[in-house]
Amino acid sequence: MRKFVSVILITTILFSICACANVSSGDNEIDKHFIKSVNNFSYDTAQVLLKDKTDNFNYSPVSLYYALAVAGRGASGETQQQIFHLLNVSSEKKLSAQCGELYKLLYSDNKISKLKIANSLWLNENKKFNDSFVSNAENHYHLSTFSVDFSDEDTEKAMAKWISENTNGTLIPNLEINPTQNLSIINTIYFCDEWTNNFNKESTKKEAFHTEKGDVKADFMHKTDTMDFVIGENYMRSSLDLKGDGQMVFILPDEGVTVSDLLSSRHSMKALFEEGKEHFGSVKWEIPKYNFYTQCSLKDVLNTMGMTNAFEAKADFSGITQEKTSISEVLQQTQIAIDENGVEASAFTKIDMYSAAHPEESAEMILNRPFIYGIASSNGTLIFVGVCNNPSV
Repeated sequence: MRKFVSVILITTILFSICACANVSSGDNEIDKHFIKSVNNFSYDTAQVLLKDKTDNFNYSPVSLYYALAVAGRGASGETQQQIFHLLNVSSEKKLSAQCGELYKLLYSDNKISKLKIANSLWLNENKKFNDSFVSNAENHYHLSTFSVDFSDEDTEKAMAKWISENTNGTLIPNLEINPTQNLSIINTIYFCDEWTNNFNKESTKKEAFHTEKGDVKADFMHKTDTMDFVIGENYMRSSLDLKGDGQMVFILPDEGVTVSDLLSSRHSMKALFEEGKEHFGSVKWEIPKYNFYTQCSLKDVLNTMGMTNAFEAKADFSGITQEKTSISEVLQQTQIAIDENGVEASAFTKIDMYSAAHPEESAEMILNRPFIYGIASSNGTLIFVGVCNNPSV
């Protein structure tokens, strides 16, 4: 039976709603071109990761973006050029400054909704690192620095504890370290919010979800709202509001159309979330509840997308240390759960480096077959996006 496939993009797609050059919130100002850079990174990497996936799979591009940005700050030469090309930036100075501003713009923590981002740098206590790299990471990426012994198993426990504390206990990873390791870069993201209009738990009931290999039973939530919806080529898209002024977006393929069909070359991820003809009317919702975790390596994907030098002996991270260093692994773990009250999701990315080595119309969002979803913040940021193929797994 085909399993539930879901890709989470904890991304940063900020859309300007005026003709000005920047997006701002209070004292924080984000260049619109940087937002497009992060936007394109999120869509491009998600397109690669979703292709042909049949197992449970979650992905956080913003978490990966921040971890790669820290690594890119310490790279030089062709190694840095490849990383910056993937991140869609050309200036290290701008990357650091804009990542810092984006952090302040996105970060929120109140009683109902949270979007918490944390970064940390774990340095081998027996190695020498460039002070300018460390201070830049601390200043622009709001990063905590730890000097550790990578031959001590307590370091594994400390890393796991830090990740757990910064993801509200949702992620408790079983990490592995190596005595020859030079450093680790870790990013975490934790998100939670409640529906503006909750689902009635009494209306939740078991129903069939139609996978490509047969039906499975899942708990479906039900309600009907008057709202906008979009009809695109072979799909329908609509959103549910969250109390933190964000949204969770759902993209349902037409009958007879698969998620893989939508993600073919005819449809970019960006088009699925931004294009289509807008309508307004009554939308009937039936949504399966789901909750799952995923762990994966992103090394092969980054290689496929042109970031090759960083993993080879010729890697140049001289901005971090004068000792020959290369990336050995890029690990990510994520979690997502939705129920009648709202949504909760979290992620961490860990980069390890070693020595070189009024209803006028109506619609029905009956989500009883594979569909795409997303969560958008109040400022237009698409925080999550995913694909549900089997909610019963």
